[in-house]
Amino acid sequence: MGVTPAEDSAVNQEDILQLIIQHARDVLPSLEGRELSPTDSLRELGANSMDRSEIVMMTLEAIDMDMPLAETIKASNIGELAQLLADRKAGLTV
Repeated sequence: MGVTPAEDSAVNQEDILQLIIQHARDVLPSLEGRELSPTDSLRELGANSMDRSEIVMMTLEAIDMDMPLAETIKASNIGELAQLLADRKAGLTV
């Protein structure tokens, strides 16, 4: 489920959450077939720091957004990460 540039402005938290889940499965094949929820932590799912960075970078690229990876550390789970990115994309956070 990719996001095309035409859909870019309509990206919401749920879209971003689904992208994060897709990218987590791409980076961590062991997650394939596993049900993931917004309260899951990438670290607890087995993602090391490089994996987490790759998942975030893939997601940022998919939604055509740029932000320092260090700012994403605030999120403790994938739901919070999706909210952080959605808010930032909408211009609600700096």
